[in-house]
Amino acid sequence: MEKSKILVIGATGNLGYHLADASLRFGHPTFALVRDSAFSDPIKAQKLHSISEAGATLLRGSLQDEAAIAQAVRLVDVVISAVSAKQTLHQSLLIRLIKQAASIKRFIPSEFGSDPTRVRVSELDDGYNFYAPKVEIRRLLEAEGIPYTCISCNFFMRILLPSLAQPGLEAPPRDKVTIFGDGNTKGVFMKESDVAAFTINAVDDPRTLNKVLYLRPPGNVCSMNELVDMWEIKIGKKLEKLHVSEEELLQKIKGTSFPANFEMLFIYSAFIKGDHTYFDVDPTSGVDGIQLYPHLKYTTISEFLTH
Repeated sequence: MEKSKILVIGATGNLGYHLADASLRFGHPTFALVRDSAFSDPIKAQKLHSISEAGATLLRGSLQDEAAIAQAVRLVDVVISAVSAKQTLHQSLLIRLIKQAASIKRFIPSEFGSDPTRVRVSELDDGYNFYAPKVEIRRLLEAEGIPYTCISCNFFMRILLPSLAQPGLEAPPRDKVTIFGDGNTKGVFMKESDVAAFTINAVDDPRTLNKVLYLRPPGNVCSMNELVDMWEIKIGKKLEKLHVSEEELLQKIKGTSFPANFEMLFIYSAFIKGDHTYFDVDPTSGVDGIQLYPHLKYTTISEFLTH
């Protein structure tokens, strides 16, 4: 089967770069919509040089540039958006132009985290609801009848894992560690390059059409107690454990404004409320990516902590 032509929006971001790279590696003709400012940013320019050298076609434009989006959409079969959470609602114009073009076989919106329709922490967001815009975009896609796949990968490993889910730390603790709640509720971590590989495998797969692709791999679904046990074995040392109750964590979250409290919000969502794992995948609306693509290798939490 001929590989779909893929447009990546946000290709200079942490995930977007891996999506463009995976698209190229899996043999898809790959395009990237890039803002002019990215070319003068040294880090972004290096990423653009890398994917361009690998065969990607760079198109200048932004999510506010109607003419550029319309032109880009006409060149491809699949659009993947990897814009930041702050830009979530900026996808509305893109969706309108995809609807007008009527030629896009699949749109993958910028969710790439917890399933926003399953998250139960929105009441803590001080008026800034991290997940509501993602739900709004999902509902817009459904209402417009645009073929889509949403990716639910929960936490990226680089967000909380380097500190062992200890807010404010940049490296895992060596003496004391804080356990939130009873420490038994499980969260899910995925490496961004692995999320990209699963995403690109899904774009031409009829089984993922109008579904959420859930990524919960064995070895990547882990409670705080399991995380600490794993780390203690790696360093050959027991850590002093400090316990913070759900009520204490809630007080800390409410006493800090967004975005300074985002790590605590994520910890509360995953390791107290169980937003990553409290539900089973509903086959009418979702599929298990690990079952669909058993051939794909991925980095486990243990492997990540070893490096």
